[in-house]
Amino acid sequence: MKKIEKTSVKKILIEIIGTIVGSFIMAVGVALFLLPNQLSSGGIAGIATITYYLLKIPMGTVIMVINIPLFLFSGYKIGKAFFIKSIIGTISLSFFIDILDKIEPLTNDRFLACVYGGIIIGIGTAVLLKVNSSTGGSDLISYIAKKYNPTIRTSNIILIIDFVIICLNMLFFREIEIGLYSAIAIYLMGKIIDILFEGIYFTKMMLIISDKSEEIAKVIENEIKRGTTGIYGKGMYTNKEKLILMCVAPRKDIARIKLMTRKIDINSFIIITNSREVLGQGFKDWHKYK
Repeated sequence: MKKIEKTSVKKILIEIIGTIVGSFIMAVGVALFLLPNQLSSGGIAGIATITYYLLKIPMGTVIMVINIPLFLFSGYKIGKAFFIKSIIGTISLSFFIDILDKIEPLTNDRFLACVYGGIIIGIGTAVLLKVNSSTGGSDLISYIAKKYNPTIRTSNIILIIDFVIICLNMLFFREIEIGLYSAIAIYLMGKIIDILFEGIYFTKMMLIISDKSEEIAKVIENEIKRGTTGIYGKGMYTNKEKLILMCVAPRKDIARIKLMTRKIDINSFIIITNSREVLGQGFKDWHKYK
């Protein structure tokens, strides 16, 4: 029982530390790259950017003020643990942004700012996602919207919010370039989150249709050291049954497999597609999967 309690406490501490670290990384991207160049990362941060330049109110303060009613409205419905971590994340992000805003920006080039700002914020967001936390904002808005209409996709809600905020930024600053650069930053944020949150270990899946499937399978096993799975199929045009080989392999092995298959059967038919994630022997270990 004590062991379980210690594990639980350790997990909570790691998640809280991860929330604070992720918030700090996000604040670096916002305060030292996007904000000084009037760029937006979408969501509440976009509104805070406008009020920062319009009313000279610290960005972190605005983020905090806007999030308060959202937290009160959502309450513990989002889960007690997530609720507490999100509050910690929001407070941390607001505090770090206002502190870092006093430092000289790292670049005044808007292109560099949108690229590096987007990447850094993406890294911070990925850290928050890893510990199942957030900094409020669009996450809470999407949650509240889904309560009224469960069929709404969260990604669509966030996309609409970001689009509206970018348009507001362009209207306020009267520069279309701000919207274009902000869109690049948001796109890079999403790509970085995908890479860090889901992993960069991309693999390929091959479907090989050939009259010499067994011979090809043996060569792949002996030369490439990769296994294959035979799936029985039927050609609807030829009305003939064939053994289809399914093989999952890293990108570096694909060219060799294609070359070997061609040598054995030049009339073979190969379909290659991306496999976003592969779990099991020879790939990502199930024991290390979280």
